[in-house]
Amino acid sequence: MADLEHDAGKDATIKAITNESTGIGTLDPLHDVARVVDHKAERALCRKFDFRLLPILAFMYLCNALDKGNLGNAETNGLNDNLGMTGDQYNLLLSIFFIPFVVFAPPIAMLGKRFSPAKVIGVMMFSFGVFTLLSASVTNFSGLFALRWFLGMSEAAFFPLVIYYQTTFYRRGELARRLAIFYAASNIANAFSGLLAFGVFQIKNSSLYGWQYLFLIEGSFTVCFSVFAFFYLPKSPQEANFLSEEEKKLAFHRIQVDSSAVVNEEFNLRHAFGIMKRPTTYAFLAIEICLGVPLQGVALFLPQIVSRLGYSTVKTNLYTVAPNVTGAVMLLVLAFSSDAVRLRSPFIVLGFLFTLIGFVIYAAINDVNAQIHLAYYACFMMTWGTSAPSVLLSTWFNNNIADEGQRVLLTSIGVPLANLMGLVSSNVFRSKDKPKYMPALVTIASFGGAGALIAALLGLYMWFDNAKRNRKAGRVIDARDVPTERLRDGPSLDEFRWFL
Repeated sequence: MADLEHDAGKDATIKAITNESTGIGTLDPLHDVARVVDHKAERALCRKFDFRLLPILAFMYLCNALDKGNLGNAETNGLNDNLGMTGDQYNLLLSIFFIPFVVFAPPIAMLGKRFSPAKVIGVMMFSFGVFTLLSASVTNFSGLFALRWFLGMSEAAFFPLVIYYQTTFYRRGELARRLAIFYAASNIANAFSGLLAFGVFQIKNSSLYGWQYLFLIEGSFTVCFSVFAFFYLPKSPQEANFLSEEEKKLAFHRIQVDSSAVVNEEFNLRHAFGIMKRPTTYAFLAIEICLGVPLQGVALFLPQIVSRLGYSTVKTNLYTVAPNVTGAVMLLVLAFSSDAVRLRSPFIVLGFLFTLIGFVIYAAINDVNAQIHLAYYACFMMTWGTSAPSVLLSTWFNNNIADEGQRVLLTSIGVPLANLMGLVSSNVFRSKDKPKYMPALVTIASFGGAGALIAALLGLYMWFDNAKRNRKAGRVIDARDVPTERLRDGPSLDEFRWFL
């Protein structure tokens, strides 16, 4: 069996091929690159990644979402009164989280690129689990305020690094549905958080408050699982002990031709910042901003939104379960559909429209008792429209960036930027606007509409630019036809095609 040879001048770009035992076929005469012809071997490799990695990553994100969003459940159980909070101090607790979350995301993501994302996310998980545990011991607003700062810092680059980590295992056309399975854990976490809170808040005649039990249970579970994840997750496919040598070579080749320009490239900060020279970068960031407001609004305030329907504290947490579960289902439907047709922008637009319609319906209802079923249905549409765009947007710009350093940098800016919009969400849901929160509903609906418009315009621009490039080349070239090993310099290359 011939070994894969590496051209020193191309930093390990594949030039030769193996026989069919690795699943890599003959050279493509159009692009001078080896193609995978044994799709059975490739599918078997993906199944290994799916079963070995996705459940662990999804459970890690479930714990992350629980530890980040449990404050809303705690608030319904008397947190404000128990800690003697007044005025908008609860909103300040929500807001302070996002400042370190955004500030520390890029540097921590760069450390993840340098020292392995698998190891860094394990350390981060241990950290935010510890801070959740400590939250059960606070006795006043100041103590919880400080812990929320450190919680935001420890969670800062978690999602960006997991996205980058998965791009080192999966092709561009395989990524959306894998990220969706991972991200669905967030919806399940929100649903499970409601169930867990429902159960924990039944505890009576105890020296601890219900919300303290909630922090203790979630924090301790996170800490324990982080230790397992740290030692279990492989740094890269080449260091995965569950792969044979042939599978490692196939894994390397797949990413070289359909994900990264240079696999496992050394991080270069100056080159990574080159991504900020592309005009499309700012369009992606604008969509992240529009996404962040409804995403954080639903994540942080769904219990308060549902409480308008007139249910008790216990039932309010229980009734948040179904919307979050259907949000996870809708996320998977849209992501799998997106991968099937290899399109991102139409499904992102559809998600934003769900958000817009859901909040408009809810805002238009004056007598909630007379239209309680419609109001509750609107809560479902809110969750449908906030989950899918997040995954598909991250997939979209990662699909269009072949350079690993630029990919991790933009992800570490874009994802926290969306979360920073929690500052907007946490401050438009003001206590004086209870129970309807009309200013908040109008604000979130507006961001949903703006996100749909910008995503649609960016998709149209990419489509027209691809058509222009095809006319210049005299033939139609699809994004999947151009190996990513040739795309390190992005749109400045004539053969570059946008992944729509």
